[in-house]
Amino acid sequence: MNDLAVGWTIKRNCSASPRQLALVYASIVAVSFAFGAAFAARGLWLVLPFVGLEVLAVAAAFLVYGRHAADYERIELRDGVVTVRRVEGTRSSEWGARSAWTRVESEAGRLYLAAHGTRIEVGRYLTHGRRAALAQELRQTLRTTAASGV
Repeated sequence: MNDLAVGWTIKRNCSASPRQLALVYASIVAVSFAFGAAFAARGLWLVLPFVGLEVLAVAAAFLVYGRHAADYERIELRDGVVTVRRVEGTRSSEWGARSAWTRVESEAGRLYLAAHGTRIEVGRYLTHGRRAALAQELRQTLRTTAASGV
């Protein structure tokens, strides 16, 4: 068998690393509690519970962001098999099919790999233009492997 292996890894475009996110959160907490303490010192102590709620809301938003910052899709073609591995938060899934039976479908701006009556959406983290380029690359690679008999 031919050891031809081709792969695409598609990740989210995350603008902040976990360290940067922690520094931003720490600065928000520090500034919020500084203002809360200043108001509390002037007798407006009821501001502090709302500062606490604000800090909790920001923490929840950062947790959701951080949980999905490492999401990715990995499309791989090896030994005549197409495999799509998807990681979203704590969940991971895998889809696979023989490359000879796999086709690339586009529908309403979305991209799918389909075989044997099932299909999976790919390229969800790409812009429309890059998704079209991925579709073209996938089609070409599938044609090439079918022609080489892999």
